[in-house]
Amino acid sequence: MNLKSRGEVLLPHRSFLSQRWMIFLCIGSFCAGMLFTNRMWTIPEPKGLARTTAMEAEKLNVVSEGCNSRILQEKEVKRETRSIYKEVFKTQNAMQTLDKTISNLEMELAAAKAAQESIRNGAPLSEDIKAVESTPRRRYLMVIGINTAFSSRKRRDSVRQTWMPQGEKRKKLEEEKGIIIRFVIGHSATSGGILDRAIEAEDRKHGDFLRLVNNVTLCHVFLISWLQFLKEKLADCVKNCGLILQDHVEGYLELSAKTKTYFATAVNLWDADFYIKVDDDVHVNIASYSLFTPFSATLGETLVRHRSKPRVYIGCMKSGPVLSQKGVRYHEPEYWKFGESGNKYFRHATGQLYAISKDLATYISMNRHVLHKYANEDVSLGSWFIGLDVDHIDDRRLCCGTPPDCEWKAQAGNVCVASFDWTCSGICRSAERIKEVHRRCGEGEKALWNASF
Repeated sequence: MNLKSRGEVLLPHRSFLSQRWMIFLCIGSFCAGMLFTNRMWTIPEPKGLARTTAMEAEKLNVVSEGCNSRILQEKEVKRETRSIYKEVFKTQNAMQTLDKTISNLEMELAAAKAAQESIRNGAPLSEDIKAVESTPRRRYLMVIGINTAFSSRKRRDSVRQTWMPQGEKRKKLEEEKGIIIRFVIGHSATSGGILDRAIEAEDRKHGDFLRLVNNVTLCHVFLISWLQFLKEKLADCVKNCGLILQDHVEGYLELSAKTKTYFATAVNLWDADFYIKVDDDVHVNIASYSLFTPFSATLGETLVRHRSKPRVYIGCMKSGPVLSQKGVRYHEPEYWKFGESGNKYFRHATGQLYAISKDLATYISMNRHVLHKYANEDVSLGSWFIGLDVDHIDDRRLCCGTPPDCEWKAQAGNVCVASFDWTCSGICRSAERIKEVHRRCGEGEKALWNASF
């Protein structure tokens, strides 16, 4: 008999733990398991395992992308482009560094030249500067450059026989009076040819040439080839860079270039108050002394009167017409720069003889690479000073005529500095006539040695 039949009611079986406690037990077990796992089963990081770099990640990415050639090509192009940008950036930095280095070296060289000037002026110097400069340069009154050509041998000989002292007298003139005189000439188009050899032979005989030839000095070599060593050799450069001769090819159309090269070379060779350019068919009285004109002003005395002035430009000032017609003498190809047809040039000294002070010659030397050359050399010289604060001295004694003009002026007490014929832009047939001009208008040999500047 079952219980039901027996009339007994069955009650459901009651759990020993309530439902609430069961939940708490589960949560506690879970937390205990997590705590146990973190403490006992911490996986140590393997030692020596390098982290993936950006480049390796990029490589892994390429591998994961499979053999997709288009993606690979695009990434390669980007990589090459970045490399090119880096190289360009490096090149620009290198160029900027080089420019800065050159600028610094120029400043140091200018400072060294200033130190040389201090030595000449007697300023106290440090032992380093004294070691660089052992023998200060001699200061001269003037440097006279006689512009000549290969075909002008007879003209040169006529000048040597008249107003230009020769041999020991020329050396005495340099030592006692501070006057340097040289014939100025470059080289022929075929350097080392028969024309150059003839000038070299003439120079060996007389020793009175200033050759504008290619002579690269130590400083040039450093600047061009060994810039990185220039600072270490700066002391040697200061000693040896005083002589900066330039390359000049003779030619009538190159007179402006020759004038610029002459002044740039002369100011580096000789430290003088004035630098003069004169043609080889002009008669010059360097100094004058006579019973009638004991205080007359010729070249030396004229320059002395202006010695204390800065930036002096002395000559017979003129303003001739700008010739635009081709084929005529003194044609100016750049006539359009001077305005309308029929205009005149700005005021400038006539080309037979003019003088400039040392600071102007230095200006030409420092800026020779950017100074523009016109067809006529006297115009070019005037144009280089047109924008500067320059004192233009117009002295008509620098452009007297040949006898009887210069003779009459000398008798009247106004001895001429230079004499020539305007019609010939020099003494007509000067090789034959300059002796007569010298006899009638010259100062005499005693005048030069009795003069004191």
